[in-house]
Amino acid sequence: MFEFYPQIKAFHVGFVFASVSLFALRGLLSLAGIRWVMAAPMRYLSYAIDTALLTSALMLLTILPGAVFANHWLTVKLSLLVVYVVLGSFALKRGRTRRIRAICYLAALVVIVMVYGIARHHHPLGWLSGLIG
Repeated sequence: MFEFYPQIKAFHVGFVFASVSLFALRGLLSLAGIRWVMAAPMRYLSYAIDTALLTSALMLLTILPGAVFANHWLTVKLSLLVVYVVLGSFALKRGRTRRIRAICYLAALVVIVMVYGIARHHHPLGWLSGLIG
């Protein structure tokens, strides 16, 4: 299955881009007071993209050797991904006030940039790894 790694990784990266782009768009429009972004078609599109993203991630996880967990970058990335999902949930629907939703939206975007840095550098510190060592 390792021979399919480049294709699976390309799909994964594409689904990451689609998922984050859709979240950013839905968050902005939701904060602007546009309600149709919370309608069923947008939610189902989000579910479909995130399911494909998770499937490609699990496929990559089964392909990679166990040593990839040795430096803990993947563990930190997955932990921050949970934080991103929770913040995104508060940003789109669970936040009681517009201010709370806006703060959670911005925090979710910051967290996803951190996740991207960790994924790019394969280091738990992500973007900061070059500064420290």
